[in-house]
Amino acid sequence: MMDTAAVDRSQHHLLFMSTHPYTVVLIVPTGIGAAMGGYAGDALPIARAVAASCDRLITHPNVMNGAQLYWSMPNALYVEGYALDKFAAGTWGLQPVRRNRVGIVFDRSISDDLRVRHLQAADAARATLGLDLTDYVVTDMPLGVELRTASSGASWGTIQQPDSLLRAVDKLITVAGAEAIAVIARFPDDPGATILHDYRHGIGVDPLAGAEAVISHLVVRTFKVPCAHAPALSPLPIDPEISPRSAAEELGYTFLPCVLVGLSRAPQFIATPQSPNRGENAYAAIQLRQGIWNDEVDAVIIPESACGGSGLISFARSSRAKIITVAENQTRMAVTPKELKIRSIAVRSYLEAIGVITVDRAGMSLDSFRPQIDRLKELTVDSLH
Repeated sequence: MMDTAAVDRSQHHLLFMSTHPYTVVLIVPTGIGAAMGGYAGDALPIARAVAASCDRLITHPNVMNGAQLYWSMPNALYVEGYALDKFAAGTWGLQPVRRNRVGIVFDRSISDDLRVRHLQAADAARATLGLDLTDYVVTDMPLGVELRTASSGASWGTIQQPDSLLRAVDKLITVAGAEAIAVIARFPDDPGATILHDYRHGIGVDPLAGAEAVISHLVVRTFKVPCAHAPALSPLPIDPEISPRSAAEELGYTFLPCVLVGLSRAPQFIATPQSPNRGENAYAAIQLRQGIWNDEVDAVIIPESACGGSGLISFARSSRAKIITVAENQTRMAVTPKELKIRSIAVRSYLEAIGVITVDRAGMSLDSFRPQIDRLKELTVDSLH
């Protein structure tokens, strides 16, 4: 006898699949020396191409930020890394917005001259881009950013006064009405450091990225609002041998413009919706709920050697999301899908990954694009074991 309930669920699933926006998550983890996306905005061309190949792109500041260079994509959602992990786990949803009021926190240890440079960049963003910014707050204590490097070569860091940062953010939200937070912290200057030299020449790890992630994670975890960080640094000596992948950070005194642009339309975070009641129309429940949720993700694109993050592992548990790993984007990590027993589609390049999502979005089988196609075989009971 036919299971009508199962047929009904299947029909609703097919209807959802055929009507929802094709959604791709693009991840390039920060501070791990990714060959593409490990420098200054050098993953932006990848994001632009992926965004042109799907209906909705979800990605994070490390992919989108290029210091004073940026590229607005109407179908791209700018989601901080901690929030992206919560989204992947199904704990938070993403609510697209028309605009956010962005508040800026300045580290107390930033010099007056350097603060003025950043304020001029912020005022320029208001005057030329029409961004909505609140008045700023200076922390009541120097944040004390410290940089570290792990044995793997990945960068990380700490801040000595996290409570001072949180007090400043709380003031921006409760008094100024900020809906997203840009943090500008003073980072140590060490122009002669080998790690900085290698990074500027396109062969090393971003020495600042790990500490930046600590700062934004803390704010997002505590206040559940979008946040991104722009480091404050003294200008570095001119070097004619700078790598094109790092050159965006040589353009001026601040990395703030891309952060303000990203935060101005970053989605807000919403709590987990209630699951449909037993027997309830699941498709209707999905249509009625607010925001975007992890079960709407069709594909996740990530470097092949960087699959150990909690977000990727959460997406891998989904029955819908295809995990696409890119071999040529090498990193300092060595965590592959095979080691984690994650089912994935392995490709060599981002060009090939874009081909995979294009085929999938069109509703076709990848097998149709291979030179040899196996003949169909009879399904037997033995073949199921």
